[in-house]
Amino acid sequence: MMETLGAALTDVTPGSVTITSSIPPGTLQQQGSSHAGLAFSIGDSAAGYSALSLMPAHHEVVTSEMKIHLLAPGRGDRLVAIGRVLKPGRRLMITEADVWAEAGETRILIAKLLGTMVPVPLEG
Repeated sequence: MMETLGAALTDVTPGSVTITSSIPPGTLQQQGSSHAGLAFSIGDSAAGYSALSLMPAHHEVVTSEMKIHLLAPGRGDRLVAIGRVLKPGRRLMITEADVWAEAGETRILIAKLLGTMVPVPLEG
């Protein structure tokens, strides 16, 4: 999914992850802004990877629920999602993500996500 969206991890620290994405032509909506699906996808991924960054080896996480508030149109050169863990836990991890649209030196908050990740031990 990340490759399809032109997105990449650009910063990883324990409990926080940044994902940067171009705004590919195929992700535009009818008014020329990035589709909310792009903001949601990179925001969800940033939140999920932030949770994963606190997990022990041989664990993954899956999204149980994710809410998004769309605040402004996604216009510019790229989108940047910054995910953070708000409350880690063994059964549930509460996360958030801010998604910014960047155009040159201008940065506008376009979406705020809040969600729950579920730790999943891998077999093997």
